[in-house]
Formats: sequence, structure tokens, C-alpha cells
Amino acid sequence: MKSAYDIILKPVITEQSMESVADKKYVFKVALSATKPEIKAAVEEIFGVKVEKVNTVRTLGKLKRTGSYPAGRRPETKKAIVKLTEDSKTIEFFEGMI
Repeated sequence: MKSAYDIILKPVITEQSMESVADKKYVFKVALSATKPEIKAAVEEIFGVKVEKVNTVRTLGKLKRTGSYPAGRRPETKKAIVKLTEDSKTIEFFEGMI
């Protein structure tokens, strides 16, 4: 059984993700094998909030040159955009970033 901290790897702190904090949308880097129900349960357990909706985005790693023929590849990543319910409290971690 995976723990909540194995599913939620780290928050994504970018200008675009910080703009959506006002709408109670938060972006996290998650494990590639994580499903939407697992992500929802993990966020609710870690931060003590109510999650309304989870959207996921999976990106392929970019090809990178390593000098000659065998080109390398950056690792694949998966992000989760988590929307909280209207009556839920905010996640305090992101409040100092705005």
C-alpha cells in the first residue's frame, strides 16, 4: 500500500500555477502510477481539505543530446491539478507564495 507521501511528490511553484491559487486550484507533481482517486485521498489526508476535482497531465521526457548517436531522454512526469470545494479551507503552504 502506497502512503500519501509516495503519491504526492512535491508542489509545482510556477507563475501560472500561482495564478490559479485564487480559484482554489493547486498543482502537484505526482507519481506516474498514481490514479485520480489515490491523488484525491492523498491530498485530503496530507492537507486536511476537501477535494472537488482532480485533473492529471502526463508529459513525455524531452530528447536530449549526449554528444553523439545515443540520444538520452529526460524522465516522464505527471502533474495533478487539484480543485478544492468552495467550503474547504485553503492549503497554507501556498499562501506565503502569492
